[in-house]
Amino acid sequence: MKIAIIGAGNIGSALAFGLAQVKLVRKEDICISNPHPEKLERIRARVPEIRTTTSNQECIKGADVVVLAVKPWHLQALAGQLKNLLDYKKQIVCSMIGGAGLADLKELFRRDGEVPVLYYLIPNTAIATCESMTFMSSAGASAEQDAALLAIFKELGDAMLVEERLMNAGMVLASCGIAYALRYIRANTQGGVLMGFTTADAQRIVAQTMKGAASLLSTGHSHPEAEIDKVTTPAGLTIRGLNAMERNGFTTSIIEGLMASIPNKA
Repeated sequence: MKIAIIGAGNIGSALAFGLAQVKLVRKEDICISNPHPEKLERIRARVPEIRTTTSNQECIKGADVVVLAVKPWHLQALAGQLKNLLDYKKQIVCSMIGGAGLADLKELFRRDGEVPVLYYLIPNTAIATCESMTFMSSAGASAEQDAALLAIFKELGDAMLVEERLMNAGMVLASCGIAYALRYIRANTQGGVLMGFTTADAQRIVAQTMKGAASLLSTGHSHPEAEIDKVTTPAGLTIRGLNAMERNGFTTSIIEGLMASIPNKA
């Protein structure tokens, strides 16, 4: 499958780096375009096989999938340019632009009453290391197309095809959630420094602990409370720490942060 990525910012370049590691896409079949050559040079320096260009028209030529990874305020102009160049019978358009849903994409790409197969994608920046959680919703896609794209994005971590109404919630949990998880890691690291570790060692310890905790759920299909119970002995240290965190609003602050992140929420 040939994939064109329009935009080489944080998420566009992260997608390119991730795709360069999967089995279902050849590095030579990835093209990324951006008007700023210096961004493309950084990509070539890391993965020379990826094709780069400053021309969107050149990038989408022969592509099976065209991924939009630009800032929201560039979408309208980009759609106006691309809809006159795309082959709607053969090329799928995927947007990773938050806030622009399928109805918006249909309107922007409508040409003589027709629209291409459309996907709205919400990954997170861990897509660069093939550890993203990606949410997908589609319009006009076949079951085969859904399966093909899901297979690729599952190689980039994990992926779920969901109703569009859940895309914003997915963005908060997994895309914004990367920042929240990293803030927890940072706080834990600071605690480790307070207890005597160097910053580098504390961060190493916390990162591996987070990785281990996640693996208990993802590979063992366990429940968080079941795993917590295994390390909270009666009158032990862990339960004291958990209770102290809850007294200071641990769970409440997380839920409040998630709800504050939902678009259109005050």
